[in-house]
Amino acid sequence: MTPPLTRQPCPPGACNCERERLHETPGADLRILGLTRSEEKRLLERLENLADLPDLEHMQRRMYEQLGIRLEIGPGFNEVRSMRGLQIQIDPLPGLCRKTRQSIPSAIRRALEKRPEIAYRLLDANDLLRDA
Repeated sequence: MTPPLTRQPCPPGACNCERERLHETPGADLRILGLTRSEEKRLLERLENLADLPDLEHMQRRMYEQLGIRLEIGPGFNEVRSMRGLQIQIDPLPGLCRKTRQSIPSAIRRALEKRPEIAYRLLDANDLLRDA
């Protein structure tokens, strides 16, 4: 049986993913290491092409189940005037590459710009558009 593919390590000093610490911790959750570069591309493409809010919520659940990535999306502290006003936060996760940590919110923002109705439903779910 072949071992599962794991992401290649980042060049030394190029990332703060703490991959080594993850390997050294007994009983650590190694799911994130299954996110190879090709799988990351597929994930980002999928996030860029979200269909609706339930699809986004489904992807949030799947990212946690398969990779351990906790993703929270909601209105920022200031007024939401554009997609930049939405706060997209990924909980700290050893082994998650710095570039990936930046790419996931960017892909979601591109999806929200393509389909603003997702953002409206997201804001409505947080009671921001209740009286509109």
